[in-house]
Amino acid sequence: MPAFSKNYVRSLQLKSFLIGRVRATFHDQSRGEGSLERSQDALFPPDSAIWRVHGDVMSMMIGGVASLFMQMLHPAVLAGVWDHSNFREDTLGRLRRTARFIAVTTYGQRDAAEASIARVRRIHDKISGTLPDGTAYRAVDPAALAWVHATESLCFLEAWLRYGDPAMPLAERDAYFVQAGRVGRALGADPVPETHAAARLYVEQQRPHLRADDRSREVARFLIERPASRPSLAPVQAMAFAAAIDLLPPWARDTHGFANPAITRPLVRASATGFAKTLRWAFA
Repeated sequence: MPAFSKNYVRSLQLKSFLIGRVRATFHDQSRGEGSLERSQDALFPPDSAIWRVHGDVMSMMIGGVASLFMQMLHPAVLAGVWDHSNFREDTLGRLRRTARFIAVTTYGQRDAAEASIARVRRIHDKISGTLPDGTAYRAVDPAALAWVHATESLCFLEAWLRYGDPAMPLAERDAYFVQAGRVGRALGADPVPETHAAARLYVEQQRPHLRADDRSREVARFLIERPASRPSLAPVQAMAFAAAIDLLPPWARDTHGFANPAITRPLVRASATGFAKTLRWAFA
């Protein structure tokens, strides 16, 4: 076989391997889940900013992990996970369900997206409890939902700007928050920032209400130290977590007690950038 043909076959095999690993990570094949068909009848049009941002696997992975670290600094959000989630036994399943929700509400048919939102609202309605200081909490609290929505949207966009399109125009960045805000409001979040600047300001304003404690440290340690679903994915998982910690605002890293040495940042960012490009090549 000519060298060109061999290289072509190898490239196809590599593409197939990467696509298979990503699909196995984000879709529960035991439940018949596969890649979601992008619908022309989605909540957002194909040329929308949210389609671009949510369509990049690596930046979504990095942004998703960063948003988890941000969200657990909110006492009520952390309590909901601690009291009502089986994250220790089903970490990958929880991440899959979150990824599936984002995919369905971004690309799925409108009725499927609305049904998915309604299902999450029903789940949230059953979640309530008491914080360690005796304060009552409910998952349907608009302020807690606002924190989850804003940090998730902001981390997704910041990861896209770092690893996808650093030159994304400001108008498109703001359009992303308007579009993502539709889902946030439908879930009951309030307030919902509708510009990049407003999202950053909102997060900054919430700092007095945030903290790290023994429970947040245990959850963060569990996520960071959890073995990869396959040994071959361990380097990618380690890289994604390092990039997610690097993506956090400095005050959030300090609150968690995460290290982010300046000497390692160029290597972390270069590695994540290279792998992001590889995944885009595989899925092109």
